[in-house]
Parts: sequence; structure tokens; C-alpha cells
Amino acid sequence: MNSAADRREARRFNMHLPLSILPWEQKGKELPVDMRDVSYRGLYFFAGEKFEAGREIAFIITLPKDMLKSSDVKIRCRGMVVRVDEGEDGRTGIAAKIDRYEFIACSAVA
Repeated sequence: MNSAADRREARRFNMHLPLSILPWEQKGKELPVDMRDVSYRGLYFFAGEKFEAGREIAFIITLPKDMLKSSDVKIRCRGMVVRVDEGEDGRTGIAAKIDRYEFIACSAVA
């Protein structure tokens, strides 16, 4: 029997990087969440907000300067929620695929 881990095409890296979900509405605020792991095709994070599978999602991953030995690097991503796992502690686990991404200047995010 194949598990989800067996079907993955990309290696996942356990990384707790700064991650913010971007609002769809202009008036909304970014939602900071806790990333568990990431690959070039997707990521898994925990949030206290509700998400639904099939929803498009936009987010920013920040690669911190101490990791890169230079300045922070931000990656703006668009993708889709593929799975939602109900958590015991009020936090929800969300698996999302990454459809496209772009590196952005830190000043462009503010």
C-alpha cells in the first residue's frame, strides 16, 4: 500500500521558516502561520484559521539572512490547498501545492 510519503515526487525538508498567507481582499491582513516542511512543489503549515481543500492560496516564504549569509530573501508563491488536517490543539494542518513562485525585493512586500 502506498502512503502519501511514498507518492511524493519531491523531497521534503523540515524547515520552520517565516511564512505569511496573503489576503485575497485588499483590506485583509497577512496571516502569519507556522511552517512544518517545504519542497519545491509544496509545503505543510499550521494555522489557527479555517482553510478548505481546493482553495487558491497566495503566500510569502522568507529565507532569513542568517541562513543565506546575506539579506533576507522573500519568495511570493501561488498555489492551492490540497489537504486540511484537523488538529487537537485548535491549530489546523494545511498541505498546499506550489503552482508558481517569484523572488521579490524585500521593499516590494511592505
